[in-house]
Amino acid sequence: MTPRAARIDDATAIAAIYNERIVDRIATFETEPRSAEQVARWFDGRHPIVVVESSDGAVLAFAASSSYRERACYPGIAEFSVYVGRRHRGRGAGRVAMAALVDAATKAGLSKLVSPIFPENTASLALMAHMGFRRVGIYRRHAKLGGQWSDCVIVERLLGEAARDD
Repeated sequence: MTPRAARIDDATAIAAIYNERIVDRIATFETEPRSAEQVARWFDGRHPIVVVESSDGAVLAFAASSSYRERACYPGIAEFSVYVGRRHRGRGAGRVAMAALVDAATKAGLSKLVSPIFPENTASLALMAHMGFRRVGIYRRHAKLGGQWSDCVIVERLLGEAARDD
C-alpha cells in the first residue's frame, strides 16, 4: 500500500468508497450518494486529500481535510475524514491514509485536525487513538440519521508549532 496526494482523476474512486460508507450509516450523516463531479469540488488547493493505492494502482482508501469554519481566526484548523473501501478494511489502509494526511496537513501549515466520529464506529475511534488524536468530548444529539438522533465523539490532533510544548 502506497499513499500519495490525491488528484482530481481520483474523484471516481473516492466517490465509490465514500458512497459505501453512506450506505453503511456508521461514518457520515450524508444520505445521498456523491458523484465524481461533487467529489472533485473537494479539491480546493488549500486542504490536503490523500489516497492509498495498491501495487496495481487501485485506490483502497482516502483521507480528506476540509475547511473547519470560515471565520478568520480558524485558517489553520481543518476537519477531516478517512474512509477505506469495504473490501480493504482491517488491513491497515486507514492507518496509512491517516499518517499521510497528518504529514500533508503539517506540511501545508495546518495547526489542528478535528473530526466528529459516531460512537459506534469503534474501528475509527481506535484508529484515531493509535494515530495520536485525543477525544475532546461528545456532541450529544448532533444530527439525525434515519430519523434517529446520533451523538458524535470529537477528536483532535495538534500539528506543527501548535503541537510543541512550550
